[in-house]
Amino acid sequence: MLKKVALLAAATGLVSTLALTAPAMAAEHTVKMLNRGEAGIFVFEPAYLQVEPGDTVTFEPTDKGHNAETIPGMVPDGAEAFKGKLNQAISVTFETEGVFGYKCMPHYPIGMVGMVVVGDPAANVEAAKAVKHPGKASKVMAELLARAETNLATAN
Repeated sequence: MLKKVALLAAATGLVSTLALTAPAMAAEHTVKMLNRGEAGIFVFEPAYLQVEPGDTVTFEPTDKGHNAETIPGMVPDGAEAFKGKLNQAISVTFETEGVFGYKCMPHYPIGMVGMVVVGDPAANVEAAKAVKHPGKASKVMAELLARAETNLATAN
């Protein structure tokens, strides 16, 4: 009987140790590419997403005629840009902290842009603010960057 108790205690200790040392599970998120959403026409929903390093975001073409791709200058140093094909989902695992601005290429000038902030946006938020955008994308991206900066101020 004592052997069983000792074995059970050892197994419980091992399980506890593994639970405490195992890395946190990465989360999975979905961003929909829509012709019409809560914020109007030709939008990503949600347009702003805060994630942690290691999280995966899948950009789903809920409606046809859309893609998701990073905007040059809005990717942190050391991170890879991504470019999805028209009418196809793309899954991206974000490892590098910072601001990732993205667009739907066909609808970029009419404001179909979004942002994924991975961990701390401080890595490249200033560089991202310097990027110029066409048409309505400029206004939408300014709102998203303001939100990232608010989160940055709250964290500090």
